[in-house]
Amino acid sequence: MRTMSPLPLCLLLWDLLDLALAYLTVSIEPLPPVVVGDAVTLKCNFKTDGKMREIVWYRVTDGGTIKQKIFTFDAMFSTNFSHMENYRKREDLVYQSTVRLPEVRISDNGPYECHVGIYDRATREKVVLASGNIFLNVMAPPTSISVLAADTPAPFSRYQAQNFTLVCVVSGGKPAPLVYFKRDGEPIEATPLPEPPAGAGSWAPRNLLHRDLDDTKVPKSLAAEGEVGGGQPLATADPPRGLAAERGPVTETIPETVVSREFPRWVHVAEPIYYFRHTHAPVSDGTVEARATLTWTLNPQIDNEALFSCEVKHPALSMPMQSEVTLVAPKGPKITMTPTRARVGDTVRILVQGFQNEVFPEPLFTWTRVGSRLLDGSAEHDGKELVLERVPAELNGSMYRCTAQNPLGSTDTHTRLIVFENPNIPRGTEDSNGSLTGHCGFRLVLALTLTVILELT
Repeated sequence: MRTMSPLPLCLLLWDLLDLALAYLTVSIEPLPPVVVGDAVTLKCNFKTDGKMREIVWYRVTDGGTIKQKIFTFDAMFSTNFSHMENYRKREDLVYQSTVRLPEVRISDNGPYECHVGIYDRATREKVVLASGNIFLNVMAPPTSISVLAADTPAPFSRYQAQNFTLVCVVSGGKPAPLVYFKRDGEPIEATPLPEPPAGAGSWAPRNLLHRDLDDTKVPKSLAAEGEVGGGQPLATADPPRGLAAERGPVTETIPETVVSREFPRWVHVAEPIYYFRHTHAPVSDGTVEARATLTWTLNPQIDNEALFSCEVKHPALSMPMQSEVTLVAPKGPKITMTPTRARVGDTVRILVQGFQNEVFPEPLFTWTRVGSRLLDGSAEHDGKELVLERVPAELNGSMYRCTAQNPLGSTDTHTRLIVFENPNIPRGTEDSNGSLTGHCGFRLVLALTLTVILELT
């Protein structure tokens, strides 16, 4: 009996195994990062010589723990055989399944999987599976940028150096943007710091113990001539107690007093040393809020009217975004008083409505009464508005000072209150708060009581 050689037997077994098993490979075409609003097509390519069962697309969320089915395709394809001489040779078929996202959002960011199943050749009850995956990186350009001043409003200091910090806030971007500062259009070379600097190195102030140590109080033109004090101070005498007659202007506006821009000798006219810090924090919508700070020791002589800009570069932007601010000391406050003709017993409001220039950072406002305390007994009042309730006649001619200041400078503006008679209030019947005195009130009540008694009798 002839026995079959091992080589033909192995070839026969290989052909039978090849007929029983199916061939399947799956791959997803890679994609570069896309921008919010773009139309994106995910392409899943698979190659097989078997009979396809299904195609399923998944979106993977929560770190891979949840798979959301976004597309399913059930297929019933017959195996395609070639009509070549060797009928056992099957033809490999290449398929492609696509999923189109017409307008991607931040929420579409994440991994996607394409699963393909084909029937096993040995039995139709068994399915051979293969899958491919891709990570869709969705970028979003920043939606807003703003520059703020930290720790403001803050007072102006002539005798002590102080640090100043600009904060640039960039919101709505993904990934985190690149943020940098410019001064007068030129990039700023800054020292990176994880925390704001505690000091300013060589810019440390030299303390002035007494005002007399500051030789800049006297204008140079007067100092050269040996004169001290030159101008006449504002009158601080008690205001007239009499009421104003019906005459011209209701209020008297005193010319603005601008604090000297000359500074003590601790202010060095040199290039400042800048310190830079950049942080970012994730937001619930998937974007990132970036904050960049620029800190240096302020020099009002050279920093006043300096233009600072915060610029942002981002892969989703075709050109940088920017926001600009100009450091400006307050000048020329515009003060209004209501009512325009104040009478005894009225509530008077004195308000700062604005300035002659754009002021940054926001100024600090302080109200004082020249030569006396305010109506409520306090020495000063903070805020843009000063309210005097039920003004008495004694306030006629009183002068009020508004001091507006920010770290770059300070300015004083004065206004005088003119109080007119109130025909509804007899002269001399009001107290210092503008209300009727207790003695006069008692006399009035007694007179009314006697009148009622006489009428009854």
